[in-house]
Amino acid sequence: MLADLLWTALFGLAVGAIAKLIMPGRDPGGILVTMLIGIAGSFIGTVIGRIILLRGPYYHARWVMSILGALLLLWIYRMVSRRASV
Repeated sequence: MLADLLWTALFGLAVGAIAKLIMPGRDPGGILVTMLIGIAGSFIGTVIGRIILLRGPYYHARWVMSILGALLLLWIYRMVSRRASV
């Protein structure tokens, strides 16, 4: 159980960091926000894979779909934070 949580956190950190490298810009938050964006992006990638790509219910996002989900989430996060600051 603890190993699963640690693996999820490290995977989320890596995915979030890759998404921020692909989509550079000023983002509030540090390593924790990056990790949460990566973890949530993996969940979004799983949903996209299950619904849009017509994968089965046992499909789990891998690297590419997780990064795409994190990019989508990062874009939404920036749009919301930009609108709130204006």
